[in-house]
Amino acid sequence: MPAVIVDCAIYRDGRRTDGPADFSDALDEARAEGDAFLWLGLHDPTEKEFDMVSSEFGLHPLAVEDALTAHQRPKLEVYDDSLFMVLKPVAYESESDTVSTGELMVFIGDSFVVTVRHGEGAALSVVRQRLEAEPEVLKHGPTSVLYAISDAIVDHYIEVAVELQVDLEELEAEVFAPDNSSGRGPSVSSASGTPTAARIYDFKRQVLEFRRASGPLAAPMARLASAGVPFVHQRSQPFFRDVNDHLLHANEQVEGLDRLLTDILSAHLAQMGVRQNDDMRKISAWAAMAAVPTLIAGIYGMNFAHMPELRTVWGYPAVLGLMIVLIFGLHRTFKRRGWL
Repeated sequence: MPAVIVDCAIYRDGRRTDGPADFSDALDEARAEGDAFLWLGLHDPTEKEFDMVSSEFGLHPLAVEDALTAHQRPKLEVYDDSLFMVLKPVAYESESDTVSTGELMVFIGDSFVVTVRHGEGAALSVVRQRLEAEPEVLKHGPTSVLYAISDAIVDHYIEVAVELQVDLEELEAEVFAPDNSSGRGPSVSSASGTPTAARIYDFKRQVLEFRRASGPLAAPMARLASAGVPFVHQRSQPFFRDVNDHLLHANEQVEGLDRLLTDILSAHLAQMGVRQNDDMRKISAWAAMAAVPTLIAGIYGMNFAHMPELRTVWGYPAVLGLMIVLIFGLHRTFKRRGWL
């Protein structure tokens, strides 16, 4: 069991204090004092390991099932003996342009906070350290932990959104840069050889993964910012309103990225259509110029006895000259019209 326990501490009057090593004894001690609470942090517990925690803390079976199963949408559930919230931290690998999401479950109840983390991301040690440096916030009890975790995750949403914006601007410049090999039109593929449309679509999928994490969190955060939520300190509403404002800002950024990607993809496909039309006009122009000498040569190749200039000494050069003049005239006409 100690392997899955990341940290376990009792907080009294906004300060971390030493307590019993066993979390069961620590919970009894925190409840006996009244103004203290226990924060137990778990990482990837098994069903058997979490059963020991859930039975001791009196967690609701449905919330326990969600915490073990993972792959949940961000949500807020209120049960008789606890408050259960699911958050999805986001990480972005700029080198591979990949957005990954983790899962973090928070239980709040009578004098306790239990956090269950899945995956390697979203470590809460930094959140603990920052919160322990603000005793006035910690005096709000278990609610302060929920606020600190939510604030850290939402602030990271904004950081990831900024990183995505920077990479999207680079992708946009690359998409609409002229093709160096031909000096005309947008680039069909990136420097890595990946088709441009495929890169845009893959980037759009990463933004969609981000939206699945941040979008559904808006309703739970708005609820926490309002009054009347059980197990939430009444003075914590301004803190949650601040987090909600940051979340709305992050969601607006993500929606803007999604719209911009759609516009870039549409513009790229439109330019590719224009480029294909240009290529078809060039092909048609060259085919027309090739058709003229083919027509003349075809007529004179029919071997009729009575044909113009058939027995003239200069007939053969004259026909060749006519072919050259017609081809040159067609070439100038197509060039003037922009087909070549």
